[in-house]
Amino acid sequence: MATMDKINNLSALKQQIKLGGGEDKIKKQHEAGKKTARERINLLFDEGSFVEIDSFVETRSVEFGMASKKISGDGVVTGYGTVDGRLVYVSSQDFTVIGGSLGEMHAKKITKVMDMAMKMGAPFISINDSGGARIEEGIDALSGFGDIFYRNTLASGVIPQISVIMGPCAGGAVYSPAITDFVFMVEKTSQMFITGPSVIKAVTGEDVTFEALGGAEAHNSTSGVAHFKSASEEECIADIKRLLSFLPDNNLSDSPFLICEDDLNRLPEELSEVIPDSPNKGYDVLDIITKVVDNGEFMEVQKHFAMNIVVGFARINGSSIGIIANQPKVNAGSLDVDASDKAARFIRFCDSFNIPLVTFTDVPGYLPGVKQEHSGIIRHGAKLLYSFSEATVPKINVITRKAYGGAYIAMNSKHLGADMVFAWPTAEIAVMGPDGAANIIFKKDIANADDPIACRAEKIQEYRDKFSNPYVAAARGYVDDVIEPASTRVRLASALEMLAGKRENRPSKKHGNIPL
Repeated sequence: MATMDKINNLSALKQQIKLGGGEDKIKKQHEAGKKTARERINLLFDEGSFVEIDSFVETRSVEFGMASKKISGDGVVTGYGTVDGRLVYVSSQDFTVIGGSLGEMHAKKITKVMDMAMKMGAPFISINDSGGARIEEGIDALSGFGDIFYRNTLASGVIPQISVIMGPCAGGAVYSPAITDFVFMVEKTSQMFITGPSVIKAVTGEDVTFEALGGAEAHNSTSGVAHFKSASEEECIADIKRLLSFLPDNNLSDSPFLICEDDLNRLPEELSEVIPDSPNKGYDVLDIITKVVDNGEFMEVQKHFAMNIVVGFARINGSSIGIIANQPKVNAGSLDVDASDKAARFIRFCDSFNIPLVTFTDVPGYLPGVKQEHSGIIRHGAKLLYSFSEATVPKINVITRKAYGGAYIAMNSKHLGADMVFAWPTAEIAVMGPDGAANIIFKKDIANADDPIACRAEKIQEYRDKFSNPYVAAARGYVDDVIEPASTRVRLASALEMLAGKRENRPSKKHGNIPL
């Protein structure tokens, strides 16, 4: 065969490979409201930047009719390219080829680009759309899952790992996303579950739909498995790009810096009006966050899960920060099992990738109740304490109102290593709220008073005047400064600049034993 014939043959082969399972299956994919593996990649990467790897790989299996199902690519598209000019690696499962099922060679393609991402120190994105393990390949398919999980674990804390669920993700396949840093899902077309509705029906008798069991809403609001949900695949990919803009390439590099066009010295006077006069009235902590950060831009993570705490990314003076804030309008901002888990995982991610932590504290305590105690609030709450204590990145705390008891300690207090603690004049830092404290300290005085109601009110105010303010803690050095709310942005920017060169050594050890 002449050289030109060979070149033309190569071109024809590559065109055929790009069709995956063929026009009919591509049409079915579109009819199901989903894009193909390559269409998703084209949306994600800068135009013309994607370079495919291993497009000619196919299954080695010949059992159970697999010899006739061999298609180049083996159900997954892998490679690298740039997203907003930054190197990123990807695997994108192709549902049009053997249902995107994972077999031996399919897994080897994925692990190859994962290894490359680690060597180059670049983020890895896994787009999942698969029927699960390829049953015809038996143990080779299971081995492939294990190889991926192992690499997910090795890469954890070294490079950002993002999982994107854009179709079914069932059985063992769900554990790779669970190990990665962030999970994106698309409404109505994404599902994740260990066992499907038919198996659940057979074993437990429970009737449940795919969507109710493992859809985007279920995992974003109830289980906390997912971090983001999107109305469409286009919106999902736009959100992925936005998230990447806050993250570094790896644990040794800095997050992208954006020139700050927002006045660093602005003093948002509206912050003086955010805290209600009534100590028991809620407010939206986002009204504080968006007034303080650059351009009011805040990317909330796990927005629909454990809504009594808010976590997410923002910038101050052009640099990325991670924010953890109690949400007073949900359960008064109290800490519970889910809120502790949500915050602890986010803190550890930020610490892994050198992203400074800023906390806005308004917490009345841990959520009381038998359910919380029996669900292990002691164990889960300890994760929050552990994570803040373990973190060596710059840590700044702003106490806006309540900071009571053990919850005050847990929310990035000086006692857990916070570098700077600011308090607003409205801050109340005490062992417990004035009402409860008065009932205990002045129990006899109230009981013996001629007017117990008036006496109780008087004693509550006495306790509030003596302890429920920021000045006692400031006198002990547990609060570095009491600041005007409007100056919060300026003071945070100054503190972050001062802490930019922070170095903190910890005892040498293999790793700690976080209370999982």
